[in-house]
Amino acid sequence: MNAAPPLPAVQTFGLSRLYGPMTALANLDLTVNQGDLFGFIGSNGAGKTTTLRILATFLAPSAGRAVILGHDVAKDADAVRHVIGYMPDFFGVYKDMEVTEYLDFFGACYRIPSAQREKTVNDVLELVGLTEKKGALIGALSRGMQQRLGLARVLIHDPQLLLLDEPASGLDPRARIEMMEILRELQRLGKTIIISSHILSELESICNRVAIIEKGRLIYAGPVQGVRDQMSSGRVVWVRVSSDPDPAVALLRALPEVTEVAPLDHKIKITLASHDTDHSVIAETLVRGGAKLIELREDEIGLEEVFLRVTRGETQ
Repeated sequence: MNAAPPLPAVQTFGLSRLYGPMTALANLDLTVNQGDLFGFIGSNGAGKTTTLRILATFLAPSAGRAVILGHDVAKDADAVRHVIGYMPDFFGVYKDMEVTEYLDFFGACYRIPSAQREKTVNDVLELVGLTEKKGALIGALSRGMQQRLGLARVLIHDPQLLLLDEPASGLDPRARIEMMEILRELQRLGKTIIISSHILSELESICNRVAIIEKGRLIYAGPVQGVRDQMSSGRVVWVRVSSDPDPAVALLRALPEVTEVAPLDHKIKITLASHDTDHSVIAETLVRGGAKLIELREDEIGLEEVFLRVTRGETQ
């Protein structure tokens, strides 16, 4: 029995935004499925923040349209605002307020009944790991804790979709790791999350799908592994044998699945002809040929390397 196709949470159709003569976003066609933890990648000025502001209903598109959970962002903005939580890259906080006062205020803005607000505030503080700071002044919180508080604020009305613009910006390594763990937990709870970031290694570890944008144009959208396969010229496998490598090199060069074999020092670099090739054929060939295989590993192309290959660092 075939699995049901994923349901879209966000769809954009020819989405464009002009600032005078400058094109900030050009004909963006993008789909984010429900339950995705979706990485939105691009250099400064690539169009990420413009896209998120349009989706958050703060900015009108110049052309095209965007639909969030069935609601058009231009025609049905009020309905969109009830199903999204938007965290900009820079946001102000009321430093003289206590943490619970701050969240209670935003709960009231979303018309959460006063009888429910205390439990709601406690729940979101627990979710972002700030329960012990509920009575603290916001101005006394570290940058990392203020970022968590910003995330708690966008969760106060239990939105289905989170739009997070550089949520780990300016955080130390430990605070970034903790933020990413919170996002994983939110995905497990059923939230759909779009996160823009320059910290590509961390997006790689948490996102199931990504989009790469440059100069307002979409370069790639799809699974993380798909962008690696599309952008790398060929899978590379390294092997090491305990015996004379020359017979092993001859065996490998005879394989139709291999395009290049290069002995380097004590290792052999093998380039496979296709991304679909199972590299177990290499191990089987060497063992059958009498070579003593002591190491086999595949080169992993990281998201950061892919990003550098497919973009030129251009901005509008």
